[in-house]
Amino acid sequence: MNWLDEGALYSSIGLFLREDLGRGDITTQTVLSRNVRAKGRFVAGEKMVVAGLEAAEEVFVTLDPQQQIEAFTADGEEVESGKVIARTSGFADVLLAGERVALNLLQHLSGVATRTREFVRAVDGTQAKIADTRKTTPGLRMLEKYAVLLGGGVNSRYGLDDGVFIKGNHAALAGGVGTAVKSTREKIGHLHKIEVEVTNDRDVKEALDNRVDAISIRATDVSQISHLIAMAREQSSTAAIVIGGPITIESARAFAEAGADLIRVDSLTQSVRAMDISFQIQAG
Repeated sequence: MNWLDEGALYSSIGLFLREDLGRGDITTQTVLSRNVRAKGRFVAGEKMVVAGLEAAEEVFVTLDPQQQIEAFTADGEEVESGKVIARTSGFADVLLAGERVALNLLQHLSGVATRTREFVRAVDGTQAKIADTRKTTPGLRMLEKYAVLLGGGVNSRYGLDDGVFIKGNHAALAGGVGTAVKSTREKIGHLHKIEVEVTNDRDVKEALDNRVDAISIRATDVSQISHLIAMAREQSSTAAIVIGGPITIESARAFAEAGADLIRVDSLTQSVRAMDISFQIQAG
């Protein structure tokens, strides 16, 4: 998992466990003795793209450094319902204490990866790539963006310090798209690319007259977007065309065929459904 910051992951898992455990699992402490051993296995309840195995393992390792997960698939693999994704064994109180946090991560991240894969397949055969946004769950951005990669998508900006994206509010406060871009060019370093949100012909012309690297068009009517893309292509052969906003599987294909290079999909991380994964424990 080279893309992930292991230190940041460890810190995040610690916070997640403290939130759930509080002062301790009083149910397990009153039902079981300390040295009871058990086995647990994660089982897929539906077809999905698996994501979050290493994060789940980190949950148990944080509780007990000797704990490990034996995986029968890998992050990014598509599995069928009934597949045993991974198993682990150790002290029962450790398995029970980590169960909910590990499942929450696996279910949610697998949902992100699975949803991303659906969008990627929807634009198959076109030049368009599916990307995420900053509309992520607070505290889970690193993991959610990793899951997008596992689903075959690409990452957009990680944070506000990760690139220049002049939106409508920036342009309105600056006095227009052209003025906003000129101001940015005077102040930004040469390594940073500039992307600008456009909504009409005038915005497209001003942005490309000032040699922006990408224009972003909000998803609306396909015919209107096709017009703006055609206009942009006539004016610049190098500027990337990005579509963003409320995009569905069906509209993603239409925007891709209209000539989009990148399609940012809010729902990859903003409103994704958690996958059905169970954690089955037995004495052992």
